[in-house]
Amino acid sequence: MTDSVNSILSQIRSYQNQLGSPRALEPMQNPNAVQFGQPGVQAPGATGAASFGDTLQNALKGVNDAQKNAGALAQAFELGDPRADLARVMVASQQSQVAFRATVEVRNRLVQAYQDVMNMPL
Repeated sequence: MTDSVNSILSQIRSYQNQLGSPRALEPMQNPNAVQFGQPGVQAPGATGAASFGDTLQNALKGVNDAQKNAGALAQAFELGDPRADLARVMVASQQSQVAFRATVEVRNRLVQAYQDVMNMPL
């Protein structure tokens, strides 16, 4: 089980690095959005290291932002925006799909870990 957790963590870290790269159609992004994987991003008013809840919340916001970006690119492509070519739309769509699948997998692992702990004999 430890190997599978390490594998998922390495996949999440590689996804964090990918989201750190410039995205297509920069003007469509929300400049105030919290980006997934930004070092030092903490909840407002938090001091010290970010808690697990804050880290998870930032990760979910990152997935949400990726899905919004993919939707905005698809809409721009449908409206005929010359900056939104099919390749960018497909890449953004695949990135958001991978992010969502990773989020669901992490959720499943957390639920399984919780069930394992709850089923431990005292």
